[in-house]
Amino acid sequence: MAALNLNTDADTIAERLAAPGTLFVACLCAEWCGTCREYRDGFDRLADVHTEMCFAWIDIENHADRFDDLDVENFPTILIEDSVTTRFFGTVLPQTSIVERMLTDLTALPNMIGAPKLRPALATA
Repeated sequence: MAALNLNTDADTIAERLAAPGTLFVACLCAEWCGTCREYRDGFDRLADVHTEMCFAWIDIENHADRFDDLDVENFPTILIEDSVTTRFFGTVLPQTSIVERMLTDLTALPNMIGAPKLRPALATA
């Protein structure tokens, strides 16, 4: 299953995030960003491999009203969070192997970064 898109799959994202233990992996991007568009296929492949996680593609400029507190300075920015905490939030080179390695490492680590950034805004689709 390809990454969900907040423009078309908001209800599905909210349902998936309501399930306990679901790890949320979001690519925060902008439609005008060529690097983001090139990265999309690889991000979708990661979603296909990790069906136990909720992958979402979010054009933050289309949803600026929902994410005005989110400080995204460069694209693509990856956010990984569980229901308790943010596990990672930052710009990542558009190489799926980097995100794959982060997912492996982060799922083995305890929660230790900070409160979730997107879940509250996505809970009300």
